[in-house]
Amino acid sequence: MQIESFLSLLGGLALFLYGMHMMSDGLEQTAGDKLQLILEKLTKNRFLAIVVGALITMLIQSSSATTVMVIGFVSSGLMPLSKAVWIIMGANIGTTITGQLIALDVGAIAPIFAFIGAVMATFMKNRKANHIGMVIAGLGILFIGMDMMSASMKPLRDSEAFIQLMTTFSNPLFGIAAGAIFTAIIQSSSASIGILQSLANNHLISLQSSAYVLYGQNIGTCITAFLASLGGNRNAKRAALIHMLFNCIGTILFLFICMAFPFTDFVASLTPDSPMAQIANIHTIFNITTTLILIPFGDKIAKLTLSLIPLLDDEKAAKPATFVDELHIGTSAMAVSQLKKDVQKMLVISQDNFTSISRTLIEGAKCDVDFIKENEHKINAISYRISQFMTKLSKLELQEMDHQRCNIYFKLSMDIERIGDHIMNLMDYGKMLNRNEIHFDAGHQHELSKLADTIQACYEIIEHEDLYSENDKFIRIEELEQRTDDLNIKYRNRQIERLENNEIDAKTAIVYADLLSNIERIADHMLNIAQAAHTMEISLQIANQQAAKATN
Repeated sequence: MQIESFLSLLGGLALFLYGMHMMSDGLEQTAGDKLQLILEKLTKNRFLAIVVGALITMLIQSSSATTVMVIGFVSSGLMPLSKAVWIIMGANIGTTITGQLIALDVGAIAPIFAFIGAVMATFMKNRKANHIGMVIAGLGILFIGMDMMSASMKPLRDSEAFIQLMTTFSNPLFGIAAGAIFTAIIQSSSASIGILQSLANNHLISLQSSAYVLYGQNIGTCITAFLASLGGNRNAKRAALIHMLFNCIGTILFLFICMAFPFTDFVASLTPDSPMAQIANIHTIFNITTTLILIPFGDKIAKLTLSLIPLLDDEKAAKPATFVDELHIGTSAMAVSQLKKDVQKMLVISQDNFTSISRTLIEGAKCDVDFIKENEHKINAISYRISQFMTKLSKLELQEMDHQRCNIYFKLSMDIERIGDHIMNLMDYGKMLNRNEIHFDAGHQHELSKLADTIQACYEIIEHEDLYSENDKFIRIEELEQRTDDLNIKYRNRQIERLENNEIDAKTAIVYADLLSNIERIADHMLNIAQAAHTMEISLQIANQQAAKATN
């Protein structure tokens, strides 16, 4: 291969990969924050989940991107492993559309797509139209790159060394290894299969050898998901393993089919004059057949990954997604959903602690110090991880609204962390009560019960997502916070009366006043949380309305 042809091959590959990146980026900006909702609503059964996985992959032209997105959701706990199986299967079907489009010679009109998309992305004022333009331009650039790669292959027809190398792929293991290694290097099965189609179209490799290389390419594409899972938790690694198992099982199955039956001859007979279509058809048959065979065993595959990567004792603690180091499709959805999930988890843990200490202060029950301290450690750990998460997010090109939402969730986590600190102060008073250093009479207990009920009501409202969109519930939080302030003033005045009547000792009076202050601060942070969450939802609704008007 001459240097000009080699450079043309590299340039074509660069355009192909950049086109895929543009498509993913454009779709991310257009619908990234809706992908989590789509996956949650449309993956209730395995068949629908497979269709969803296939459609998303068809749109973004990359099974690796879909799989990485799914791994992110699994790692963050936003999606169970059982659902990931079906979406990954669908992704393997969806990725075959690239080969079919190449076989249809869509590249002939690729410059038109690139031009239209570039005009939309550059000159149109509507942001949504800009992002759609990126998707269209990316598709055009992808196929321009494919044509460049195909043209660069033509001189290889006269290279005896290259032809001799291609004939060695008649050995199945050599072909599989070559396909897997090359695809792992460029991290795109679509690109490597496109190159394989170019080789076949120039009659540089037989269909039988192409089939073996193709099976290896399906294995090699798993490297992207594997690399993404390295930074995640063990559930992320299980999702990547599912992807690998699917393609390895399919390869073994089709190796047997190729050796036992004239499979490639049958495929060749379908489109005898189009080697590119023949390879595209093998790829499609490979993934659809493997999916159909494995559908009944999806749950067993998930269980197998649990056997190969067993559960550890500490896996119950949620960890945030760590796939924001690179911008993949679904990053916005992952970031916003993960932060929201962690904030809600912090709230639940905080409420458990408040409930526990309330029993001590109101009923005189033994203060469960170990339980409260352990929960406080969890709250602090999640808060710290969110801080790290936000540092990574600051490096990403997320939409402005997504950045605002992530910043608000970060603020919410800080408020919850402060609530945890106030509960720790209440725990100290609970220990003093257990040691009889202070004494609360029936009046104190009744007052504390009223305040505790108010705080618990705040927890119950805030933990429901509809707080963010329902104005009456936000107003209810304001009323509860004001009620806490009013009760605080009332009980402080009553405390003064107790002191004047010598009904309590000075130490109990001081501790009780400080206790009231901590509960008041908890209510203040509850209001902060409600205000921030409600403001976020209002801003989101306004942004959606403006986007709808701009589209119309």
